[in-house]
Amino acid sequence: NRLLELQRVLKPTGSLYLHCDPTASHYLKIVLDGVFGKGNLRNEIVWSYKKWAVAESKFSRNHDVVLYYAKDDELAPFNIQLQPRAASTLKRFGNKKIVSGHDENGKRTPSQTLDVDSEGVKMSDVWEIPIIAPSSNERMGYPTQKPLALLERIIAASSNEGDVVLDPFCGCGTAVHAAQKLNRQWLGIDITHLAVSLIEKRMNDAFAGIVFEVEGTPKDLEGAQNLALRDKYQFQWWACSLVGAQPFQGKKKGADGGIDGLIYFNDDGKMPKKIVVSVKGGDNVSVAMVRDLAHVVEREKAEIGLFVTLTDATRPMREEAVKTGYYQLLNTQNAYPKVQILTIAGLLSGLERPQYPNEASFGAVTFKKAKREEKATEQKGLF
Repeated sequence: NRLLELQRVLKPTGSLYLHCDPTASHYLKIVLDGVFGKGNLRNEIVWSYKKWAVAESKFSRNHDVVLYYAKDDELAPFNIQLQPRAASTLKRFGNKKIVSGHDENGKRTPSQTLDVDSEGVKMSDVWEIPIIAPSSNERMGYPTQKPLALLERIIAASSNEGDVVLDPFCGCGTAVHAAQKLNRQWLGIDITHLAVSLIEKRMNDAFAGIVFEVEGTPKDLEGAQNLALRDKYQFQWWACSLVGAQPFQGKKKGADGGIDGLIYFNDDGKMPKKIVVSVKGGDNVSVAMVRDLAHVVEREKAEIGLFVTLTDATRPMREEAVKTGYYQLLNTQNAYPKVQILTIAGLLSGLERPQYPNEASFGAVTFKKAKREEKATEQKGLF
């Protein structure tokens, strides 16, 4: 159903790239043939990469598949992509254009080198692009993150500056990042509020002065209340994003032991310190809940606990939070409340923020900061 909708919204000149692994590619190709027509399959691209894991009973799988379809094979643009010549070729011929000719009888003649700069070799359907290493500066902390180079190649091949790129499952925003970098207009969609918040942070970190709109996330207290009523887990994940926390146990639903989110900070250059986050979206909050969070902080050996509530906290609750004491920053006079109560209204208005060392980086140890791109750009209106 989603592919039918994507085919519908494509312009006649549009293309679709679908990434999957080899266990699903043959099934998806049949589906895509039915949606686009088999004559509009342009390539089955092999995304090749190296992994250190070695399979014991079969060949190690070191590739994924990208299925590339055009809405209309005769209309969709294609920009030839070039790759550098092999090191051995450059060593032998230098950066020259290599030409192989034929004589009048059609027989092949020896290759000749012309004294002209060569732009490179036309790219095949096997792409060697490394996956993102765990220690890479590009990694944002999102489990299914794709390399920026992969999305840049796709967008450069099938669109031109000013064209619109849609990623309807945009995760941590690699596609929209690549689109912005290549001067395309873009739309990104994801069903989780955490992903949307992560993309907001990524784009603001990467592009100075960027302006874009976010639709569908709560903008005021009424919107937050509506989300809490519709989906308590989405509300919890969204509330975690307001304080720069990652959801506990990777967004798994179920018993959480009093923890909805985690923040990590570093104030001594050694091991990261932990902040636990508890989110309450109900109408009734109490002193007992604050006391419970204090116990969780102690049990988890965390430095700080954040109590994020949709409902205003009572005075006894705030008094109970003060009783838990302070986290003292090593070799300084700086101290931070051990348990902090934050309201959704206060976070949305900017009047309240969590207090902890390096708070200005807003959980930079939790989610890495995207590399700043050199060019500052502003997305214009799409319609």
